[in-house]
Amino acid sequence: MDAQRMRRSRSEAKDPRSSTTDLNVALSECMVAVNLFLNNKFQDALASLQTKTKDSMYHALTYATILEMQAMMTFDSRDILYAGNTMKEAQVVCQKFRKKSSVADSFNNLVRKHNLNQLTEEEIHAEICYAECLLQRAALTFLQDENMISFVKGSIKIRNSYQTYRELENLMQSPSYVKGENHPHFEGGVKLGVGAFNLTLSMLPTRIARLLEFVGFSGNK
Repeated sequence: MDAQRMRRSRSEAKDPRSSTTDLNVALSECMVAVNLFLNNKFQDALASLQTKTKDSMYHALTYATILEMQAMMTFDSRDILYAGNTMKEAQVVCQKFRKKSSVADSFNNLVRKHNLNQLTEEEIHAEICYAECLLQRAALTFLQDENMISFVKGSIKIRNSYQTYRELENLMQSPSYVKGENHPHFEGGVKLGVGAFNLTLSMLPTRIARLLEFVGFSGNK
């Protein structure tokens, strides 16, 4: 019995997903936290999320997002720094749930080969959470420092986030894609991300939009 317990504990230590919060429960709890936040109950929202930020990608992302929104409202340098560090930690949590073989870089290949069964619903949700972390970290980078290095770092994060959103959109449109139980949340996140990028690109002057096409952005008015 002791040997079995030791083997079980070792396997759980190697696999960070063994102690994670169930996806359905995580989404429900995060929706409650968002409602608290929207009703100006900031501290209650944060408290409801904090205990699971190390185990759940949605708890980590929602917690960091609330801190970022507070930082953007106060523009306090300490709030911005704290929100940035928290978002970075959330990105690390999301990374634990992603497919280890660089899923974001191989979505197109998977679609073409109709091999989408290799991706679990949890891994697909991890991709969109990871893309959101990249986008929000980029925004905080611009707020924190306005030098050229920060601009380049932030731009790279935005580009990677944009490409991931586009690849996830292609994934949803693939005839081989099978909708999971939490597909409405996933679909809403993808459409919100792609729509936000498209809206932003459509508002840019034509010359700037053409320049952005060289670094991977695409869109038209």
